[in-house]
Amino acid sequence: MTRYNHARVQEYWQYVWDAEGVYEVPDDAADPTYVLGMFPYTSGTLHMGHVRNYAITDAYARYRALQGDDVLQPMGWDAFGLPAENAAYERNTDPESWTRSCIEQMREELETMGFGYDWSREITTCDPEYYRWNQWLFKRFHEEGLVEYTGARVNWCPDCETVLADAQVEQPTAGAGDESAAADGGAADHAHDAAVDHSAGVCWRCETPVERRELDQWFFTITDYAEELDAGLDDLDGWPDSVRDIQRNWIGRQEGAHVTFDVDDPEGDVEADGVDVFTTRLDTVYGATFVALSPGHDLARAIADRDEAVAEYVDDVTSAGADAGGTSGVDTGLTATHPITGEDVPVYVAAYVLDDVGTGAVMGVPAHNERDHAFAEAHDLPVEQVVEPVDGSPTDLPDTPYTDDGMLTDSGEYDGLASSAARERLLGADGVESATEYRLRDWLISRQRYWGTPIPMIHCDDCGRVPVPDEDLPVELPPYVRTAGNPLEESEEWKSVECPECGGPAERETDTMDTFVDSSWYFLRFLSPDLDTAPFDTDRAADWLPVDVYVGGEEHAILHLLYIRFFTRALADLGLLDTREPVERLINQGTVLYDGEKMSSSKGNAIAPHEYGAETTRLFLLSAAHPAQDFEWTVKRVGDVYDFQQRLFSMVADRDEVPTRDERAPQDDYLQREIDRTVTAVAEEYERFRFHRVVSETQGFARLLRRYREYGPVDEETYDRGLRALTRFVAPLAPYLGEELWNLLDTEGLVVEADWPTVREPVEDYGLERRLVETTLDDVRDITEVVDIDDPETIEIVAAEEWKYRAYEHVRQADPGDAVVGSALDDDAIGEHGDRAAEYLGDLASRAGALEPVLDAERELAVLEAAAWLFADEFGADVDVRRADADDDLAAKADPSKPAIHID
Repeated sequence: MTRYNHARVQEYWQYVWDAEGVYEVPDDAADPTYVLGMFPYTSGTLHMGHVRNYAITDAYARYRALQGDDVLQPMGWDAFGLPAENAAYERNTDPESWTRSCIEQMREELETMGFGYDWSREITTCDPEYYRWNQWLFKRFHEEGLVEYTGARVNWCPDCETVLADAQVEQPTAGAGDESAAADGGAADHAHDAAVDHSAGVCWRCETPVERRELDQWFFTITDYAEELDAGLDDLDGWPDSVRDIQRNWIGRQEGAHVTFDVDDPEGDVEADGVDVFTTRLDTVYGATFVALSPGHDLARAIADRDEAVAEYVDDVTSAGADAGGTSGVDTGLTATHPITGEDVPVYVAAYVLDDVGTGAVMGVPAHNERDHAFAEAHDLPVEQVVEPVDGSPTDLPDTPYTDDGMLTDSGEYDGLASSAARERLLGADGVESATEYRLRDWLISRQRYWGTPIPMIHCDDCGRVPVPDEDLPVELPPYVRTAGNPLEESEEWKSVECPECGGPAERETDTMDTFVDSSWYFLRFLSPDLDTAPFDTDRAADWLPVDVYVGGEEHAILHLLYIRFFTRALADLGLLDTREPVERLINQGTVLYDGEKMSSSKGNAIAPHEYGAETTRLFLLSAAHPAQDFEWTVKRVGDVYDFQQRLFSMVADRDEVPTRDERAPQDDYLQREIDRTVTAVAEEYERFRFHRVVSETQGFARLLRRYREYGPVDEETYDRGLRALTRFVAPLAPYLGEELWNLLDTEGLVVEADWPTVREPVEDYGLERRLVETTLDDVRDITEVVDIDDPETIEIVAAEEWKYRAYEHVRQADPGDAVVGSALDDDAIGEHGDRAAEYLGDLASRAGALEPVLDAERELAVLEAAAWLFADEFGADVDVRRADADDDLAAKADPSKPAIHID
C-alpha cells in the first residue's frame, strides 16, 4: 500500500496515544516545558483561527517532546459569557445545556485534529468547582483593597443590556477586535488628549453604539499596578513589540505636571479648594485662557446642584454620551485664578474633557492645543500665543493652533527659553508640581447577566456590603429564567438570604463577573485542576511557571494579556506566586483569509477544518506563512500539501524495494552530511516558530533522498537514517503521518516518544555549505545554457588556491581605514605570490563592505568533492573536483566560494 489515508489510521493512533498516556504530565515532573494555546470560547464549532492557533502550539509542543522535555500542553473551555446566554435565549434552552453541547462537539473536533493535549487536566470555567475559586480570589482581592464598589459613568451596551470595560469598547475607525486602533500612541498635549472617549465606540461583541450611564459597579483596582505593568513591559523580551506597544499605549504613562487653579465662587455656596489640572505641556501655561471640567467632575456636580443650566447640560451629556461631545460646553459663572499670572479665567463644563483621564479637568490653551482651540472658537474665548517656532518662522495663529515645541514668548521671566527647558524651570513655580498620570482606568468587572460567576457579596441595609463566607462558596447560579434583562434579578428565592454578619434579611449581589476574570488565572488551574483546598498548588506553580510559550491572537493584547499580568502580580502580593510575569514567550498568529477577507461563517467564506482532512489542514496552515502573518487559503496550495504527504508515505512504504549495495560511495558521505545539516536547520526553525521553513526544509530533504535513491543502489544504513530523520521532521506537524511512517520503519516505540535525530558531526554555518553547492550548480547550468552544451562529457570544478582564502579573510575582517593591502602582503603565505597577491588584494579591498563569510579552503574542497555526484547525476558527465595551483589555467578564475568551472 503506497497511498496514505489519515482517516483510516487516526482512530488507531488516538487509541494508542490515550492508552499509553503519552501526553499526560506527572505532577512530580521537575519543571515541564509549559506550552499553552489560548483556550477557546465555547461557540459550538472549531474555525480555522482555532486550528491555526492550536496547530502552532501543538507542533512546538511535540518538537520539544522530541528534544526530551516533559511537555505540559493542557486544554480547557472559556465557557461563561453573553453569547451563550443569547444563543440559549434564541433556541429556547438554557445557557448551560447549550454550552455543554458545544464543548462536546469542540472536544471531539480537537481530538480528530490530533492535538496532543493532557486531557486529564481539562477545566471548564462554568463548573462550580472552577468558579468557586473566582469567588475566593475576589474575596482575597477585596481584603487587600483591590476591589472597589462605586458609582461611575460606565459604558452601557443597550443591545447586550450590560456594562462594558473600556477595553471592550471598540472605536468606529478600528476593525473588530483591533485594540491597537483604540490605543492612541501619539504624544498628548493635555490630559484630555491622553485617551479615546470610549463612549464614542461600539460594543466589541455586537457593534451596537455604546451609551454612558451612571451605575454602582464593582471594580478591580488595576491602576494600583499601572506603574509596574508599564515598567515590566521592558523586560518582556519574548513578547512581540507590537503587543508591548499596544499595552504601553493603553496604560498611557505620561510625565507632566499638576497645576492648581484656585476657584472663586461669587455666591459662596460651592466649596472648592481649587482645581488640579494635569498637563504635559507646562511650557504653555501662560497661554491658559479658561479652565474646563468634565461633566463628572466633583466641582461640576456641585455647581449643577444649584445651577439649572449646568445641571441640564451635565444630564444631557451623561445620557447622550458622544453626541454631546465636540465643542459643547456651559459657562459655570465661576472664575479660577491662574497660579502664576494671578489673572482670573472662566470655568466651563465641557464634554470633551473626560472624567477618567488625568484629573478630569484641563487648562484650556487655545493657541497650542487643537481641542482647546476648537472649544475657544465656539465660545469666543481668547487665543494667546506663548510658544513660537525657534527659527522665527510664521505660524497660522490665531486661525490654527501651533502645537509643536518651540521658544517661549509672552511668558514673563521664562521668555526666550526652549520648551523643554521651560518645563523644567516652571516645576518650581507656585501651584505647580511634577506628576505622572496613566491612561489606564480600573477594571470594571460587573456584568448584568446570568451566565457568569456570581459576585460573592451580600447587600444588607444594616451592615452594608458583606462578603459571602468562604465556607458558603461557591455561590452557585440558580436555574435559568428566560427574561429580557438579568435573570438573576428575577430569581427571588436565590436572591434573598440572611446577612452573614447580623442575620437579618439581605440580598445577594445580582451582577456576575466579567468573563475575562475566568481567563486571567486559568493557566494556573491547569497545574492542579482537581485541587479542592486552593485555586492552585502554590509549590507546583513556583516550579512550573512562567508559561514558557503562549500562543494566541494579537487582538487579546489588552482584553486578556494585560489582565493576566495584573492577576499574576496581585497573586504574588498575596503570597500565592513567586513570579510576577505569567508568560515568558508570546507568539501571535495571523488571520486565515479567503478571497482577501477574514474567513468567517458570517461572511459565508468559512471552510470547516475537517473538509480537507486533519493533517492536510494542519500542514497547510503551518506551511503557508510565518505564524504572525495573514495568508490566503487556496485550494491549489492545499492540494500541494496533500501530494507532499503522499510522497513521504510512498517513500517509506516502498523502502524495501530500493536496491542496496555494500561498498561506500561519495554520495553516502554527502547525504550523511546533509542529514546533519537538515537536523540542525529544522531544529533552528522549530525554535523560531518558522514552521513554513520547517516544511520547506523537510520537502527539500525529501527531494534529496529520492534523488539519492534514484542515483543507484543505496547504502542501507545511510538511507535508513535519512528516512528516520525525515519522519521526525514531519511528526510534530502531521502526527498521524509521523506515527504511520515510524511504524512502517519497524521502529520500536512511538515517534511521539522518540528522540530528536542526533548529528554525527556538528555543522557550523550549514548555510554556507549549501549555498556553495547550490550556486556552483547554478553556474554549471548557466554555462551549459549559454554555450548550448546539451551533453557535456566532463565538468571540471576547480577550487581557489589556499592563499586566496587567507587573503579574503584578512580583507573581510579588517577595520575600515586599515592599510589592508600592505598589511596582508606582510603575511608570508600571501606575500610570496607577489603581484598576483597585490592585484587580488586590491580587488578585494574595493568591495570590502560586500564580502560575505566563506568556508575555509579545506572545507570548501571537501564539500565540493562530496557533492560531485549531484553534478554527475544532473548532467550525465564525468566530474573532476580539484584544487587550483599557480600554474593552472583556471587558477585566476577561482575565488573562495566561487570555484572555476570548465566544461568539455
